[in-house]
Amino acid sequence: MEHLDVVIVGAGLSGIGAAYRLQTQLPGKSYAILEARDSLGGTWDLFRYPGIRSDSDMFTLGYPFKPWRDAKSIADGPSILRYLTETAAEFGIDRRIRFGTRVIAAEWSSADARWTLTVEQSGERRSLTCGFLYCCAGYYDYDQGHAPEFPGAESFSGRIVHPQFWPEDLDYAGKRVVVIGSGATAVTLVPAMAADAEQVTMLQRSPTWISAVPGRDRRADRIRELLPPALAHRVIRTKNILFTIGFYQYCRRRPEAARKMLTGLTTRILKDEALVAEHFTPDYNPWDQRLCAVPDADFFKAMRKGKAEVVTDHIDTFVPEGIALKSGRVLPADIVVSATGLKLLAFGGLSFTVDGEPVRLSERFVWQGAMLTGVPNFALCIGYTNASWTLRADLTSRLVCRVLAHMDRRGHRAVAPEAEDRLEERPMLDLAAGYIQRSIGDFPRQGDRHPWKVRQNYLLDSLTTMRTDLDRTLVPRTNAMADSRQ
Repeated sequence: MEHLDVVIVGAGLSGIGAAYRLQTQLPGKSYAILEARDSLGGTWDLFRYPGIRSDSDMFTLGYPFKPWRDAKSIADGPSILRYLTETAAEFGIDRRIRFGTRVIAAEWSSADARWTLTVEQSGERRSLTCGFLYCCAGYYDYDQGHAPEFPGAESFSGRIVHPQFWPEDLDYAGKRVVVIGSGATAVTLVPAMAADAEQVTMLQRSPTWISAVPGRDRRADRIRELLPPALAHRVIRTKNILFTIGFYQYCRRRPEAARKMLTGLTTRILKDEALVAEHFTPDYNPWDQRLCAVPDADFFKAMRKGKAEVVTDHIDTFVPEGIALKSGRVLPADIVVSATGLKLLAFGGLSFTVDGEPVRLSERFVWQGAMLTGVPNFALCIGYTNASWTLRADLTSRLVCRVLAHMDRRGHRAVAPEAEDRLEERPMLDLAAGYIQRSIGDFPRQGDRHPWKVRQNYLLDSLTTMRTDLDRTLVPRTNAMADSRQ
């Protein structure tokens, strides 16, 4: 049976970054990336709906070791996918990816101090083992999105599509489109489809905080003109990190001022206070849920041109000609896009056992946002909810490399984090967003203090993550150590 030192699950943004850190910092370790799909890129390869783009700037969403060189700071999906493909090829990571390989189950044996993975390839199952398992599959369900049942949908004479599974043959030119939802996907779809559709209507149950941001960072352009590429990238990255954290803290500490600022900016663009009050002033405070960014105000510009409309109402039923609302209004539609959100799925649906016992994720605590209590030689990669995903993902990958080096120095074949005192249980992702609240109960928990708290603060994490005392909370598995002495 094949054995590897490290197996990375997922060849998306996190997995490619993890591979770079592993082969750079621990070049003697054997590893492979197991990717269920037939291509790399994860989210940026799967999602193909019109206008798909990042909602974080690419100087921080991109890797610190691979400067972002394109002009746009808020980049489109194809540009991001090209960046990931170039990164994987440049550092030879693409040669370590095994496509079409889905990890079905992971079984830990303390006696052997290794994981046995059951993988599926072309409908056939086989096994391989590894010393350390690093899950970089994110927390979305890539096989199905959140799809609520709409009353009367079967009577609709048009077509209903979900952004996660965008049909290649969908022709919306000259058509009337209703986009159900008000999150990042919806505000991306509306201006993109409005360019060709007859009319696009975004139907929301309640408003979402939406903020216009520059699509191109002029200050970054100037810095890139003055400084060498690597130094310019570090300076721009630092600038954007500080701005993002500062804005988030401002919203959390002064919510009323933040509300006034955001509604003021939107009013300045739309020039209609009543419209902003009805459709763009949520009941919740900024950053109780993730803020939607619209580059160059494209969403609002589509509204001003009359190509897009926002309706705040509830669906009563679908009818042949469109959607009947609780208010009595009927929205005519040829196409309905159900941008109703994603489904969460812990670790790609992987099932775990430790020494024959199933692992109940909801009973485990997360250490440093990376490892689980009672699960040896395992790490997970999750990003920030209030900043670029890659900021935390890269920190986690560096921490994993540090843990592996620590194990080698101490002669430990297996380690798992243990809390010294009782922890107060909290959800791992502390956001009020519906897509999180629907499934967060299936995920591990965070604690009430460092290093068990999943902090949403890159500055604090960057100062402490790589300085944490590994001997204090990473406990060797005694039976594995005893086995190593035999």
